[in-house]
Amino acid sequence: MNSLSYVSLAIYFIAMLAIGLFAYRKSTDDVSGYILGGRQVSPHVTALSAGASDMSGWMLMGLPGAMFLVGFETLYIALGLLIGALINYLVVAPKLRVYTEVADNALTIPEFFAKRFGQADNSIRIIAAAIIVIFFTLYTSAGLVAGGKLFESAFGLNYDIGLVVTLAVVVSYTLLGGFLAVSLTDFVQGCIMFVALVLVPFVAYQEFTSADRMMNFAYQSIPHFTDAMQNVTLLGLISSLSWGLGYFGQPHIIVRFMAIRSVADIKTARRIGISWMTVTIIGALATGLVGIAYANKFGMKLSDPETIFIVFSELLFHPLISGFLLAAILAAIMSTISSQLLVSSSSLTEDIYRTLSKKQASEQEMVKMGRYGVAGVAIVATLLALDRSNSILSLVSNAWAGFGAAFGPLVLFSLYKANLTHKAAIAGIISGALTVLFWIYTPVLADGKALSSLVYEMIPGFVVSSTVIYLVSKFDNDPCAKTTKQFHQASRVLAEES
Repeated sequence: MNSLSYVSLAIYFIAMLAIGLFAYRKSTDDVSGYILGGRQVSPHVTALSAGASDMSGWMLMGLPGAMFLVGFETLYIALGLLIGALINYLVVAPKLRVYTEVADNALTIPEFFAKRFGQADNSIRIIAAAIIVIFFTLYTSAGLVAGGKLFESAFGLNYDIGLVVTLAVVVSYTLLGGFLAVSLTDFVQGCIMFVALVLVPFVAYQEFTSADRMMNFAYQSIPHFTDAMQNVTLLGLISSLSWGLGYFGQPHIIVRFMAIRSVADIKTARRIGISWMTVTIIGALATGLVGIAYANKFGMKLSDPETIFIVFSELLFHPLISGFLLAAILAAIMSTISSQLLVSSSSLTEDIYRTLSKKQASEQEMVKMGRYGVAGVAIVATLLALDRSNSILSLVSNAWAGFGAAFGPLVLFSLYKANLTHKAAIAGIISGALTVLFWIYTPVLADGKALSSLVYEMIPGFVVSSTVIYLVSKFDNDPCAKTTKQFHQASRVLAEES
């Protein structure tokens, strides 16, 4: 790799650390500032930080790799994600922003659940926090796998060294600046990702004289578009589209809605966020499609399809630009890792540490414990990521389904059903998470495979959780009077602010 590329990467690293130092001076004196940026985040930063933390390394590596391997069937995943993200902005964002503040200024999703049901024993808070830590540790390891592959493929470094470098930078600015640092770096990283995902497929396409010529080469490896659309099974279609259901339960995404400046700003954030997401997803899919044609035209052998973006960055661009494009991959990886580390840390400190031990701990002590939490989760995720055979998209899909099924139905019921009960909420979380784990890991089919080989685990998990919440709440029918009043207060505030 040319030295100019290293210059680009060095500039990027320095910029991220500088943002961390800036945020450290601005917003980490109290827990609210460290966890939610004081609920004063602008719509522009909210939109791009939500998008960047959502898409992560799978946007530049996993999604192009999936298109490279299976072709146009990947379009359904992209469509499901776009629809899910839009509904999330419309249905969840406004109510969650208001309700979490009305519910005694809840700072985390588990804390919101606890205050939503007026539970002094905090059992639901601890259960939800434990699920967040478990699934986010898995999710974070996916980002670290992407970082390790990047450094191995692009820089010729050992995979394990790549893990350490990725971890060191992202943990540094997350430890320093908390939510504000994560949001500001995500904003910058989102801009970098946008430019990269427009630039790479456009330049690669210039290697072909026409679109027809490019597609002729692509069809040597993947089914024709019409065949792919006709041959997809109903279960395959539902599984791909169901990715969109996951948005309602992703803590690192919906926490952005809790931190935005006001309900009125959500409309602006939605327009920016969905526009950004549409362009970047098209760019990622186009990178994979042009990559297939390019590999066939020039006889290029690619041992790992998830590295096609990296290969294009090195082959087609000046070293200085190549460094910028590789920084885009790091940006995607780090934006998600930092968000996941912060949410995991928040759950460990606010929802577990404060609840079980020192309820009267000072603000400074809680911030310090939050930083310890970041480091702890990062270490465990690194140990999991040492297995380099893990697929980035596979790890992400498992964690995405886990959160979507465990929290998605409960978030929706909590925001839209006034007389929801505490027992129903706990039953919904546990049943959703267990269904996903059973679907992924239990070899119940005749060939020893798990049920996830037939249908994406998100679907049964989401359906089971929703059904359990509805039935238990109906037969339990013992909602907390205080929180029912709180629910109606949140509805009135939302109507006024809208």
